[in-house]
Amino acid sequence: MSTLKRTHTCGQLRGKDVKSTVTLSGWASSIRDHGGLIFIDLRDRYGVTQVVFNPDRGKEFFELAQQLRPEYVIAVQGQVAARPFGTSNPNLATGEIEVYVDTLDLLNKSETPPFDIVDDNNVSLELRLKHRYLDLRRPLMQRRLTFHHKICQTIREYLDRLNFVDIETPVLTKSTPEGARDYLVPSRVNLGKFYALPQSPQLFKQILMVAGYDRYFQIVRCFRDEDLRAQRQPEFTQMDMEMSFVDENDIIQVIEGLMATIFERVLEKKVTVPFPRISYDEAMTSYGCDAPDLRFGLKIKNVSDIIQKSEFKVFLETLKSGGLVRGINAVGCGHYSRKDIDDLTAFVAQFGAKGLAWFKVEDSGLTSSIAKFFPAETLQKLQAYMEAKKGDLLLFVADKPKVVNQSLAQLRLHLGHKNKLIDTTVFNFSWVVDFPLFDYNEDMKRYEALHHPFTSPHPKDLPLMEEKPLDVKARAYDLVLNGVELGGGSIRIHTPEIQKRVFRLLGIDDESAHKKFGFLLDALKYGAPPHGGIALGVDRMVTLLLQLDDIREVIAFPKTQKATCLMTEAPSEVDPQQLKELGIRTL
Repeated sequence: MSTLKRTHTCGQLRGKDVKSTVTLSGWASSIRDHGGLIFIDLRDRYGVTQVVFNPDRGKEFFELAQQLRPEYVIAVQGQVAARPFGTSNPNLATGEIEVYVDTLDLLNKSETPPFDIVDDNNVSLELRLKHRYLDLRRPLMQRRLTFHHKICQTIREYLDRLNFVDIETPVLTKSTPEGARDYLVPSRVNLGKFYALPQSPQLFKQILMVAGYDRYFQIVRCFRDEDLRAQRQPEFTQMDMEMSFVDENDIIQVIEGLMATIFERVLEKKVTVPFPRISYDEAMTSYGCDAPDLRFGLKIKNVSDIIQKSEFKVFLETLKSGGLVRGINAVGCGHYSRKDIDDLTAFVAQFGAKGLAWFKVEDSGLTSSIAKFFPAETLQKLQAYMEAKKGDLLLFVADKPKVVNQSLAQLRLHLGHKNKLIDTTVFNFSWVVDFPLFDYNEDMKRYEALHHPFTSPHPKDLPLMEEKPLDVKARAYDLVLNGVELGGGSIRIHTPEIQKRVFRLLGIDDESAHKKFGFLLDALKYGAPPHGGIALGVDRMVTLLLQLDDIREVIAFPKTQKATCLMTEAPSEVDPQQLKELGIRTL
């Protein structure tokens, strides 16, 4: 055991500490033998300090220093000195000093790491995840996880000032339909029965409002068994909150204040509040999605009425079958070659589009291989409506509304990035409001909740519930940052009568509702206050604020896209005796 006890961190010493005797501990990050002197960059999570071994200050420790290798763990004691003139390192917080070592303790050796513990090691993500304990030593990863911590601390402090109470909700709970598959946990003491890991604390936070806690929050772990993408993980962290006796504006105001506080304290930037609000209908009409990136233009326009007077069969047959024809004015892209346009056609095909019609805007008007199918007057109206000028490129998709929206939404983003239309230094917040309460699943031939079945309809739309359910608007709101949904929430249903009406429209009869959600329905009978809330994805927020593309870069121990942990090799087989105790037999 070392007799040296750390007095300072490796990022702490400055010029004012010169002539002080200090003890530092950390990892040997870089070792340079300059003949008569050995220089080592000693690293911990606070920073790096250069320590110097001189045989004149102790031959024994100098010889021991010659045996050191990268990632050896050491403790040193010595005197702080100013670096010689011209050798200071302005890129290092401790760059004006160094420590001349008088005593050295070797605390632990290290095998040669599979990659260098530096920020720009250019190593595959798979190798980094396999040796995550080494990857997390990198200063870059330590800064990211520290940033994540600061975001969470700011959330807690902010909500505490507003009288929110941090209350934990169960991790082992009842399986309830919430949109994704549940992770199930078998019960040993209740054979044949299962717990579910929570997709969210939704029902419990509503119960807490019934219980009178008024303002609840939790930075909580959630679990969803779904296919993974760059911004999704099977387990993730969200900031969950709920409030009583409020409306949408109250919740939106709290969240806008939270975002402003996070930016000011953590990023040292300011954001302008209130954030703009856009209706769901406008988002879908102008941007093709419910989380639009408002940092640039290229709005989508519906040209279905204009092109009805054309003779282009693809468009006309699409309209007859109930589809849409919509397009984008790719400003300044009239120089695109046929190959460029073919590449765009292949791009939208990924999202179901069967083709991409196009016109180039020239002095003579719109030109294209399909222009002959359009009367001159129709082409003129099309150019005017699309606000197209010489040098622009008009791109159109004709298909079912869902395919058209998804294809053009992705094409818009693709063109925005390709043509550098997006100011990546800007953080653009917006709210999307007035969502439909229901969606219709064509495959299953039934209604589904667009958010979740506990979202309150607008009171004025209650008479439409059974007659025109798709016309009913929800008291829901999503927070969008740079085209990514940061979180969503709603005012909840707080009366059992309305909750049962919603369940029935979703195909859940009273008996099934009581079986699945009986504890909530019972709670609503006992004076449930009007309430609402929101949940924000913390990992996703950190990813966006650090301007990263992969959520795994801000999670300490993430899973791969196949939901596996390369470090622990989870999921794994278990001892047959464990399965026997649980009454489970594998296929």
